[in-house]
Amino acid sequence: MSNAWWLQPCQPIDTLTLKQARERQRQLTKPAGSLGPLEDVAVQLAGLQQRLKPALDKVWISIFAGDHGIVAEGVSPYPQEVTWQMLLNFVNGGAAISVLARQLNAQLEVVDLGTASSVDNLPGVRHERVGPGTRNFAVEPAMTREQGEQALQVGRDSVQRALAAGTELFIGGEMGIGNTSSAAALACALLGCPITDLAGPGTGLDAAGVSHKAQVIQRALDTHAGLPSAPLERLFCFGGFEVVALVGAYLACAQAGIAVLVDGYICTVAALVAVRLNPSCRPWLLFGHRGAEPGHRHVLAALDAQPLLDLGLRLGEASGAALAVPLLRLACDLHGQMATFAEAAVADRSE
Repeated sequence: MSNAWWLQPCQPIDTLTLKQARERQRQLTKPAGSLGPLEDVAVQLAGLQQRLKPALDKVWISIFAGDHGIVAEGVSPYPQEVTWQMLLNFVNGGAAISVLARQLNAQLEVVDLGTASSVDNLPGVRHERVGPGTRNFAVEPAMTREQGEQALQVGRDSVQRALAAGTELFIGGEMGIGNTSSAAALACALLGCPITDLAGPGTGLDAAGVSHKAQVIQRALDTHAGLPSAPLERLFCFGGFEVVALVGAYLACAQAGIAVLVDGYICTVAALVAVRLNPSCRPWLLFGHRGAEPGHRHVLAALDAQPLLDLGLRLGEASGAALAVPLLRLACDLHGQMATFAEAAVADRSE
């Protein structure tokens, strides 16, 4: 048994700074609550960063990639080759997240945990291979415990690099053909929802394809019905290497004191696992958007999460979270730069 670092306590939120930030919001020249969730998130960031006026100048984005054995069951319209081809697109600057990272002046790293195609030494890609993709979880567990713990550590290592760079906000992204099937199976195993609520079109399945996907996942759930209820066992049974790395990264961020902005469906399922493993990480998780994948809303509800955006996105690769960064930055600017009633010589409401 490893030292189970993922169970170590997470950093507490600074309640004194939180209280002071709430009081500052009350004094700003606007009706109380008029900026809605932008007020709440600025106050939360103040408590997390332990400073009255939070900032998000340094943003780190890690894209974790891995292939999935479940694609052998015909659950995706795309071939597995797309996974490693997209890795090249990321580092060559042509993917959506590459464009967004440039515009945000964010640090972007791409981490390969195990593509089915053995492609080593791709320029600009960190190769941290756990295996040549996961096994088909419709037949057997997706990975061994050793592989799972290795993938958790890959996520933690990414956070250590982000911490050394002075990162103020960490965003995890994912790439892996078949990973919406993995996420749906994992969410179903954790939440007990009907699989029809959690399986969606992914990268573009039609109605018949979604129905087949749900049947495959249900068969997998039945196959592993005797699986222990512990979240780690379920993660290693149904997860992908990239999903496990996301879990490790989220927990490591909370332990190191770095705020996290969670992306779409797959990342939110990873966040659910992280919270089930170590509930003290929950205050460190902010949520970028509500995606089009139907299962996303169920997982968000289970986390009592209020995402910043609802644009019907379904791209993944951290794009939705990245789109929310300007909104978060503006929330911090409003909180820190607006005048108080006293500073502006504006009459406050009567008590």
